[in-house]
Amino acid sequence: MATGVRRGAAGRRTSVLGRVAAAITVASAVLVTTSCLDLPSKPEVAIPDGIPPNPGAPVPYFDVNTPGRTAELLRDWATPIAEQTKIPLVSLQAYGNAAEIQRQQHPECGISWTTLAGIAGVESKHGTYRGSQIAANGDVSPEIRGVPLDGTSGNAHIADTDSGTLDGDDQLDRAMGPFQFIPTTWERYGVDANGDGRADMDNIDDAALSAARYLCVSGGDLTTPQGWEKAVKVYNNSMQYVLDVRDHANAYSVNVAY
Repeated sequence: MATGVRRGAAGRRTSVLGRVAAAITVASAVLVTTSCLDLPSKPEVAIPDGIPPNPGAPVPYFDVNTPGRTAELLRDWATPIAEQTKIPLVSLQAYGNAAEIQRQQHPECGISWTTLAGIAGVESKHGTYRGSQIAANGDVSPEIRGVPLDGTSGNAHIADTDSGTLDGDDQLDRAMGPFQFIPTTWERYGVDANGDGRADMDNIDDAALSAARYLCVSGGDLTTPQGWEKAVKVYNNSMQYVLDVRDHANAYSVNVAY
């Protein structure tokens, strides 16, 4: 009797193990088969490649004459875009603010926030070049300054025009701020956009709106390929630069980081 029970127990263990082994074999076969199938992958976002770049999500209307930092009125619009594109929120607000002000005041220009984001992305990583940070009011610190414009490394030679008052260099001019204005251009186009009563090239609100004005005057109708390219080339008369700005802007237009 005892021997029979042990044989029965052993037999049941063998049967269970056999069933487990069989199940593992079948499961393994299913996994191998599945791994060989062409399963659908997650679709990638198609990034446009046209000129002018895609304008991206429309900036909501706001009263451009509202006192204070009007860019803050765009927080709800800018937050999800900033999260996906990795553009700092304050910077993105500045681009939207500048584009909407220009749309209301100079609709013939047609500049988009993506174009401004493309330029700032190339010029200063949206105001974060070399670890600079952007305050809630748009101030960028430490200040971003370009190399002396001495005619080397593909740069123009520009002798000092401001006695070093703006760019800190009394020998040669330097590009300044998140949109890299040279002193003479800033003196012509610089404008207050964050409501503090002064135009500051180191404030990204002021710099973005000033850049929008500069681009619109230089290119005319930025909804055309000719106008857009002409405008961007005032920053850097290079087709490679135009393409770099285009690629940044088009990626941002579909909420892709670049």
